[in-house]
Amino acid sequence: MKILVTGAKGFVGRNLCAQLKNIRDGKARNYAVAVEDIYEYDIDSTPEELETACAQADFVFNLAGVNRPQNASEFMEGNFGFASTLLDTLKKYGNACPVMLSSSQQASLTGRFGNSEYGRSKKAGEDLFLEYGAATGAKVLVYRFPNLFGKWCRPNYNSAVATFCNAIANDLPFTVNDPSVEMELLYIDDLVDEMIACLRGEEHHCEFDGLEVIDKADGRYCYVPVTHHITLGEIVDLLKSFADQPKTLMIPEIPAGSFAKKLYSTYLSYLPYEKTAFPLKMNVDERGSFTELVHTLGCGQVSINISKPGITKGQHWHNTKFEQFIVVKGHGLIQQRNLNDPEGKVLEWEVDGDHIQAVHMLPGYTHNIINLSQTEDLVTVMYCNEVFNPDKPDTYFEPVK
Repeated sequence: MKILVTGAKGFVGRNLCAQLKNIRDGKARNYAVAVEDIYEYDIDSTPEELETACAQADFVFNLAGVNRPQNASEFMEGNFGFASTLLDTLKKYGNACPVMLSSSQQASLTGRFGNSEYGRSKKAGEDLFLEYGAATGAKVLVYRFPNLFGKWCRPNYNSAVATFCNAIANDLPFTVNDPSVEMELLYIDDLVDEMIACLRGEEHHCEFDGLEVIDKADGRYCYVPVTHHITLGEIVDLLKSFADQPKTLMIPEIPAGSFAKKLYSTYLSYLPYEKTAFPLKMNVDERGSFTELVHTLGCGQVSINISKPGITKGQHWHNTKFEQFIVVKGHGLIQQRNLNDPEGKVLEWEVDGDHIQAVHMLPGYTHNIINLSQTEDLVTVMYCNEVFNPDKPDTYFEPVK
Protein backbone atom coordinates (compact mmCIF):
# COMPACT_ATOMS: atom_id res chain seq x y z
CA MET A 1 0.00 0.00 0.00
CA LYS A 2 1.27 3.47 -0.94
CA ILE A 3 0.32 6.14 1.58
CA LEU A 4 0.32 9.94 1.35
CA VAL A 5 0.62 11.86 4.62
CA THR A 6 0.16 15.62 4.39
CA GLY A 7 1.36 17.68 7.33
CA ALA A 8 4.00 14.99 7.76
CA LYS A 9 6.28 17.21 9.85
CA GLY A 10 3.61 18.13 12.36
CA PHE A 11 2.98 16.45 15.69
CA VAL A 12 0.53 13.83 14.41
CA GLY A 13 2.35 13.46 11.10
CA ARG A 14 5.72 12.67 12.69
CA ASN A 15 4.23 10.01 14.93
CA LEU A 16 2.11 8.45 12.19
CA CYS A 17 4.98 8.39 9.68
CA ALA A 18 7.33 6.85 12.24
CA GLN A 19 4.95 3.96 12.84
CA LEU A 20 4.18 3.53 9.14
CA LYS A 21 7.92 3.24 8.53
CA ASN A 22 8.15 0.64 11.30
CA ILE A 23 5.47 -1.37 9.49
CA ARG A 24 7.10 -0.86 6.09
CA ASP A 25 10.49 -1.95 7.39
CA GLY A 26 9.17 -5.02 9.21
CA LYS A 27 9.84 -3.60 12.68
CA ALA A 28 6.18 -3.59 13.75
CA ARG A 29 4.66 -6.95 12.97
CA ASN A 30 1.59 -6.51 15.17
CA TYR A 31 -0.29 -4.60 12.46
CA ALA A 32 -2.10 -6.63 9.81
CA VAL A 33 -1.37 -4.22 6.99
CA ALA A 34 1.35 -3.90 4.35
CA VAL A 35 3.02 -0.55 3.69
CA GLU A 36 5.08 -0.18 0.52
CA ASP A 37 5.76 3.56 0.15
CA ILE A 38 5.13 6.64 2.28
CA TYR A 39 4.86 10.04 0.62
CA GLU A 40 5.59 12.70 3.23
CA TYR A 41 4.20 16.10 2.20
CA ASP A 42 4.56 19.34 4.15
CA ILE A 43 4.75 23.08 3.66
CA ASP A 44 8.26 22.88 2.19
CA SER A 45 7.32 20.20 -0.36
CA THR A 46 6.94 21.03 -4.03
CA PRO A 47 3.74 20.93 -6.14
CA GLU A 48 5.38 18.21 -8.20
CA GLU A 49 5.75 16.02 -5.10
CA LEU A 50 2.03 16.41 -4.38
CA GLU A 51 1.21 15.51 -7.98
CA THR A 52 3.29 12.33 -7.81
CA ALA A 53 1.82 11.27 -4.50
CA CYS A 54 -1.79 11.94 -5.53
CA ALA A 55 -1.31 9.95 -8.72
CA GLN A 56 -0.03 6.86 -6.90
CA ALA A 57 -1.44 6.87 -3.36
CA ASP A 58 -3.69 4.05 -2.16
CA PHE A 59 -4.66 6.02 0.96
CA VAL A 60 -4.36 9.67 1.98
CA PHE A 61 -4.04 11.04 5.52
CA ASN A 62 -4.64 14.79 5.35
CA LEU A 63 -3.13 16.13 8.57
CA ALA A 64 -2.07 19.49 7.09
CA GLY A 65 -3.57 22.55 8.70
CA VAL A 66 -3.04 25.93 10.31
CA ASN A 67 -3.39 26.27 14.09
CA ARG A 68 -1.97 29.66 15.02
CA PRO A 69 -1.65 31.99 12.03
CA GLN A 70 -0.65 35.62 12.30
CA ASN A 71 -3.94 36.60 10.66
CA ALA A 72 -7.30 34.91 11.27
CA SER A 73 -7.98 34.86 7.53
CA GLU A 74 -5.14 32.34 7.19
CA PHE A 75 -7.29 29.75 8.95
CA MET A 76 -9.54 29.39 5.91
CA GLU A 77 -6.64 29.54 3.49
CA GLY A 78 -4.60 26.92 5.32
CA ASN A 79 -7.37 24.55 6.43
CA PHE A 80 -9.85 24.87 3.56
CA GLY A 81 -7.61 26.06 0.75
CA PHE A 82 -5.09 23.22 0.90
CA ALA A 83 -7.89 20.67 1.26
CA SER A 84 -9.31 21.96 -2.04
CA THR A 85 -5.90 21.66 -3.71
CA LEU A 86 -5.42 18.12 -2.43
CA LEU A 87 -8.83 16.91 -3.57
CA ASP A 88 -8.52 18.63 -6.94
CA THR A 89 -5.20 16.89 -7.51
CA LEU A 90 -6.69 13.50 -6.66
CA LYS A 91 -9.52 14.21 -9.11
CA LYS A 92 -7.00 15.20 -11.77
CA TYR A 93 -5.52 11.70 -11.68
CA GLY A 94 -8.85 9.94 -11.22
CA ASN A 95 -7.65 8.60 -7.90
CA ALA A 96 -10.65 7.71 -5.74
CA CYS A 97 -8.60 6.15 -2.93
CA PRO A 98 -9.82 6.59 0.67
CA VAL A 99 -8.98 9.96 2.24
CA MET A 100 -8.85 10.85 5.92
CA LEU A 101 -9.29 14.40 7.23
CA SER A 102 -7.91 15.62 10.53
CA SER A 103 -10.50 18.03 11.92
CA SER A 104 -11.20 19.37 15.39
CA GLN A 105 -13.88 19.48 18.05
CA GLN A 106 -14.00 23.19 17.30
CA ALA A 107 -15.71 22.34 14.00
CA SER A 108 -18.82 21.61 16.08
CA LEU A 109 -19.22 25.41 16.42
CA THR A 110 -21.05 24.84 19.70
CA GLY A 111 -20.48 26.09 23.24
CA ARG A 112 -17.17 27.84 23.68
CA PHE A 113 -16.37 27.10 20.03
CA GLY A 114 -19.44 28.92 18.71
CA ASN A 115 -17.45 31.87 17.36
CA SER A 116 -14.23 30.10 16.40
CA GLU A 117 -12.58 31.16 13.16
CA TYR A 118 -10.47 28.04 13.39
CA GLY A 119 -13.62 25.96 13.89
CA ARG A 120 -15.31 27.53 10.86
CA SER A 121 -12.31 26.74 8.67
CA LYS A 122 -12.28 23.15 9.91
CA LYS A 123 -16.05 22.81 9.34
CA ALA A 124 -15.61 24.11 5.78
CA GLY A 125 -12.92 21.49 5.22
CA GLU A 126 -15.20 18.77 6.57
CA ASP A 127 -18.05 19.78 4.26
CA LEU A 128 -15.67 19.87 1.31
CA PHE A 129 -14.44 16.35 2.01
CA LEU A 130 -17.93 14.97 2.52
CA GLU A 131 -19.10 16.56 -0.75
CA TYR A 132 -16.02 15.11 -2.48
CA GLY A 133 -16.90 11.65 -1.22
CA ALA A 134 -20.50 11.96 -2.42
CA ALA A 135 -19.38 13.18 -5.86
CA THR A 136 -16.56 10.69 -6.49
CA GLY A 137 -17.57 7.65 -4.47
CA ALA A 138 -14.28 7.84 -2.58
CA LYS A 139 -14.33 6.72 1.02
CA VAL A 140 -13.97 9.79 3.25
CA LEU A 141 -13.05 9.56 6.93
CA VAL A 142 -13.53 12.80 8.88
CA TYR A 143 -12.14 12.83 12.43
CA ARG A 144 -12.85 15.57 14.97
CA PHE A 145 -9.98 15.31 17.40
CA PRO A 146 -10.09 16.62 20.98
CA ASN A 147 -6.89 17.93 22.62
CA LEU A 148 -3.89 15.78 21.74
CA PHE A 149 -0.78 14.89 23.75
CA GLY A 150 2.28 12.69 23.49
CA LYS A 151 5.95 12.73 22.50
CA TRP A 152 7.17 15.31 19.98
CA CYS A 153 4.31 17.71 20.68
CA ARG A 154 5.40 21.34 20.53
CA PRO A 155 5.14 23.18 23.87
CA ASN A 156 3.82 26.74 24.20
CA TYR A 157 1.82 26.29 21.02
CA ASN A 158 -1.59 24.64 21.19
CA SER A 159 -1.19 21.84 23.77
CA ALA A 160 -1.48 22.58 27.48
CA VAL A 161 -0.11 19.12 28.29
CA ALA A 162 3.02 19.69 26.19
CA THR A 163 3.50 23.10 27.79
CA PHE A 164 3.18 21.73 31.33
CA CYS A 165 5.41 18.72 30.62
CA ASN A 166 8.13 20.89 29.14
CA ALA A 167 7.93 23.47 31.93
CA ILE A 168 8.06 20.97 34.80
CA ALA A 169 10.74 18.83 33.16
CA ASN A 170 12.93 21.89 32.55
CA ASP A 171 12.11 23.89 35.73
CA LEU A 172 10.41 26.65 33.74
CA PRO A 173 7.60 28.90 34.99
CA PHE A 174 4.04 28.16 33.90
CA THR A 175 0.53 29.28 34.82
CA VAL A 176 -2.67 27.34 35.45
CA ASN A 177 -5.49 29.85 35.37
CA ASP A 178 -8.21 27.48 36.54
CA PRO A 179 -7.16 24.04 37.87
CA SER A 180 -10.78 22.83 37.80
CA VAL A 181 -11.09 23.08 34.01
CA GLU A 182 -11.67 19.61 32.57
CA MET A 183 -10.11 18.55 29.29
CA GLU A 184 -10.79 15.65 26.96
CA LEU A 185 -7.43 14.30 25.86
CA LEU A 186 -6.39 11.89 23.14
CA TYR A 187 -3.00 10.17 23.35
CA ILE A 188 -0.93 10.08 20.20
CA ASP A 189 -0.38 6.29 20.20
CA ASP A 190 -4.14 5.70 20.45
CA LEU A 191 -4.64 8.09 17.55
CA VAL A 192 -1.97 6.38 15.44
CA ASP A 193 -3.46 2.94 16.15
CA GLU A 194 -6.80 4.24 14.89
CA MET A 195 -5.18 5.69 11.78
CA ILE A 196 -3.59 2.34 10.97
CA ALA A 197 -6.94 0.65 11.58
CA CYS A 198 -8.29 2.92 8.82
CA LEU A 199 -5.93 1.23 6.38
CA ARG A 200 -7.68 -2.06 7.17
CA GLY A 201 -11.16 -0.54 6.90
CA GLU A 202 -11.66 -0.87 10.66
CA GLU A 203 -12.21 2.79 11.57
CA HIS A 204 -14.84 3.79 14.17
CA HIS A 205 -17.81 5.73 12.78
CA CYS A 206 -20.06 8.14 14.63
CA GLU A 207 -22.30 11.18 14.55
CA PHE A 208 -21.90 14.22 16.76
CA ASP A 209 -24.42 15.95 19.01
CA GLY A 210 -22.41 19.07 19.75
CA LEU A 211 -19.25 17.66 21.33
CA GLU A 212 -20.87 14.37 22.28
CA VAL A 213 -19.82 11.36 20.24
CA ILE A 214 -22.63 9.03 19.24
CA ASP A 215 -21.25 5.70 18.09
CA LYS A 216 -22.94 4.77 14.82
CA ALA A 217 -21.71 2.17 12.36
CA ASP A 218 -22.91 4.18 9.35
CA GLY A 219 -22.10 7.61 10.78
CA ARG A 220 -20.69 10.33 8.53
CA TYR A 221 -17.84 11.06 10.94
CA CYS A 222 -15.16 9.02 12.66
CA TYR A 223 -13.64 9.06 16.14
CA VAL A 224 -10.95 7.48 18.29
CA PRO A 225 -12.79 5.50 21.01
CA VAL A 226 -10.12 5.91 23.72
CA THR A 227 -9.93 9.39 25.29
CA HIS A 228 -9.41 10.66 28.84
CA HIS A 229 -11.25 13.33 30.84
CA ILE A 230 -9.12 15.03 33.49
CA THR A 231 -8.73 18.49 35.04
CA LEU A 232 -5.76 20.78 34.56
CA GLY A 233 -5.04 20.58 38.29
CA GLU A 234 -4.92 16.79 38.22
CA ILE A 235 -2.54 16.87 35.26
CA VAL A 236 -0.16 19.24 37.05
CA ASP A 237 -0.29 17.19 40.27
CA LEU A 238 0.64 14.04 38.36
CA LEU A 239 3.49 15.80 36.58
CA LYS A 240 4.89 17.11 39.86
CA SER A 241 4.88 13.57 41.29
CA PHE A 242 6.75 12.38 38.20
CA ALA A 243 9.32 15.14 38.67
CA ASP A 244 9.88 14.02 42.29
CA GLN A 245 10.63 10.41 41.31
CA PRO A 246 14.45 10.77 41.28
CA LYS A 247 14.24 11.94 44.90
CA THR A 248 11.54 9.60 46.20
CA LEU A 249 12.28 6.65 43.87
CA MET A 250 8.49 6.26 43.85
CA ILE A 251 7.10 4.95 40.57
CA PRO A 252 3.51 6.23 40.33
CA GLU A 253 0.59 3.94 39.67
CA ILE A 254 0.48 3.52 35.89
CA PRO A 255 -2.01 0.73 35.07
CA ALA A 256 -2.18 -0.48 31.47
CA GLY A 257 -4.12 1.96 29.33
CA SER A 258 -4.33 4.59 32.05
CA PHE A 259 -3.93 8.32 31.50
CA ALA A 260 -1.12 8.34 34.09
CA LYS A 261 0.90 5.81 32.09
CA LYS A 262 0.53 7.83 28.89
CA LEU A 263 1.28 11.12 30.64
CA TYR A 264 4.40 9.69 32.31
CA SER A 265 5.79 8.59 28.93
CA THR A 266 4.98 12.03 27.53
CA TYR A 267 6.67 13.80 30.46
CA LEU A 268 9.84 11.73 30.11
CA SER A 269 10.13 12.73 26.45
CA TYR A 270 10.69 16.35 27.57
CA LEU A 271 13.48 15.64 30.06
CA PRO A 272 16.71 17.53 29.33
CA TYR A 273 20.03 15.70 29.12
CA GLU A 274 21.10 16.65 32.63
CA LYS A 275 17.97 15.09 34.17
CA THR A 276 17.88 11.92 32.11
CA ALA A 277 20.34 10.22 34.47
CA PHE A 278 20.28 10.70 38.25
CA PRO A 279 22.40 9.29 41.10
CA LEU A 280 21.17 6.67 43.54
CA LYS A 281 22.14 6.47 47.20
CA MET A 282 24.55 3.58 47.67
CA ASN A 283 24.82 2.24 51.23
CA VAL A 284 28.42 1.05 51.27
CA ASP A 285 30.39 -0.81 53.94
CA GLU A 286 33.20 -3.35 54.11
CA ARG A 287 30.83 -6.13 52.95
CA GLY A 288 29.80 -4.41 49.72
CA SER A 289 26.82 -2.18 49.01
CA PHE A 290 23.03 -2.02 48.99
CA THR A 291 21.14 0.41 46.76
CA GLU A 292 17.39 0.95 46.48
CA LEU A 293 16.42 1.31 42.82
CA VAL A 294 12.67 1.96 42.68
CA HIS A 295 9.74 2.23 45.07
CA THR A 296 6.10 1.59 44.20
CA LEU A 297 2.92 2.77 45.88
CA GLY A 298 1.45 -0.68 46.39
CA CYS A 299 3.99 -3.33 45.40
CA GLY A 300 7.13 -2.65 47.40
CA GLN A 301 10.61 -1.91 46.12
CA VAL A 302 13.47 -3.25 44.01
CA SER A 303 17.10 -2.97 45.12
CA ILE A 304 20.54 -4.11 44.02
CA ASN A 305 22.87 -5.83 46.48
CA ILE A 306 26.60 -6.29 45.89
CA SER A 307 28.49 -8.68 48.17
CA LYS A 308 32.28 -8.79 48.17
CA PRO A 309 34.10 -12.13 47.87
CA GLY A 310 33.47 -14.52 50.77
CA ILE A 311 30.86 -12.25 52.42
CA THR A 312 27.63 -13.48 54.03
CA LYS A 313 24.65 -11.08 54.15
CA GLY A 314 21.20 -11.38 55.64
CA GLN A 315 20.98 -13.63 58.71
CA HIS A 316 17.54 -12.31 59.59
CA TRP A 317 13.83 -13.14 59.23
CA HIS A 318 10.51 -11.36 58.72
CA ASN A 319 6.95 -11.84 59.95
CA THR A 320 5.08 -10.50 56.95
CA LYS A 321 7.69 -9.03 54.64
CA PHE A 322 8.80 -11.29 51.81
CA GLU A 323 11.56 -10.97 49.24
CA GLN A 324 12.93 -12.49 46.08
CA PHE A 325 16.68 -12.82 45.51
CA ILE A 326 17.84 -12.95 41.90
CA VAL A 327 21.57 -13.38 41.40
CA VAL A 328 22.62 -11.83 38.09
CA LYS A 329 26.40 -11.99 38.45
CA GLY A 330 28.76 -14.15 40.44
CA HIS A 331 28.39 -17.44 42.35
CA GLY A 332 26.50 -17.67 45.62
CA LEU A 333 24.59 -19.80 48.11
CA ILE A 334 21.18 -18.92 49.57
CA GLN A 335 20.21 -20.58 52.83
CA GLN A 336 16.90 -20.58 54.73
CA ARG A 337 15.67 -22.17 57.94
CA ASN A 338 12.11 -22.31 59.24
CA LEU A 339 12.14 -20.94 62.78
CA ASN A 340 9.22 -23.25 63.61
CA ASP A 341 11.09 -26.40 62.50
CA PRO A 342 12.27 -28.33 65.59
CA GLU A 343 14.85 -30.16 63.48
CA GLY A 344 16.35 -26.89 62.23
CA LYS A 345 16.65 -28.13 58.65
CA VAL A 346 18.51 -25.69 56.40
CA LEU A 347 17.32 -25.31 52.80
CA GLU A 348 20.00 -24.36 50.27
CA TRP A 349 20.10 -23.03 46.69
CA GLU A 350 23.36 -22.63 44.82
CA VAL A 351 22.91 -19.71 42.41
CA ASP A 352 24.95 -17.97 39.75
CA GLY A 353 24.63 -15.31 37.08
CA ASP A 354 24.82 -17.84 34.26
CA HIS A 355 21.64 -19.59 35.39
CA ILE A 356 19.36 -16.81 36.60
CA GLN A 357 16.53 -17.84 38.89
CA ALA A 358 14.39 -16.17 41.56
CA VAL A 359 14.41 -17.56 45.11
CA HIS A 360 11.66 -16.59 47.57
CA MET A 361 12.69 -15.51 51.08
CA LEU A 362 9.82 -16.98 53.07
CA PRO A 363 8.13 -15.26 56.04
CA GLY A 364 9.14 -16.95 59.27
CA TYR A 365 12.36 -18.30 57.72
CA THR A 366 15.69 -16.79 58.63
CA HIS A 367 17.79 -16.45 55.51
CA ASN A 368 21.13 -15.37 54.14
CA ILE A 369 23.11 -15.12 50.94
CA ILE A 370 26.78 -16.10 50.75
CA ASN A 371 29.27 -15.10 48.08
CA LEU A 372 31.07 -18.37 47.31
CA SER A 373 33.69 -16.71 45.14
CA GLN A 374 37.01 -15.54 46.57
CA THR A 375 37.66 -13.15 43.70
CA GLU A 376 34.37 -11.94 42.19
CA ASP A 377 31.57 -9.76 43.52
CA LEU A 378 28.12 -11.30 43.88
CA VAL A 379 25.41 -9.07 42.37
CA THR A 380 21.81 -9.73 43.44
CA VAL A 381 18.60 -8.01 42.41
CA MET A 382 16.30 -8.00 45.42
CA TYR A 383 12.55 -7.47 45.34
CA CYS A 384 10.69 -6.74 48.58
CA ASN A 385 6.91 -6.54 48.88
CA GLU A 386 7.04 -3.32 50.88
CA VAL A 387 9.08 -0.16 50.91
CA PHE A 388 11.42 -0.18 53.90
CA ASN A 389 9.90 1.58 56.91
CA PRO A 390 12.51 2.36 59.61
CA ASP A 391 9.71 2.71 62.18
CA LYS A 392 8.46 -0.80 61.42
CA PRO A 393 11.29 -2.70 59.77
CA ASP A 394 9.90 -6.22 60.40
CA THR A 395 13.50 -7.51 60.35
CA TYR A 396 14.98 -9.64 63.16
CA PHE A 397 18.56 -10.93 63.42
CA GLU A 398 18.92 -14.70 63.57
CA PRO A 399 21.78 -16.76 62.08
CA VAL A 400 20.63 -19.47 59.69
CA LYS A 401 23.04 -21.93 61.33
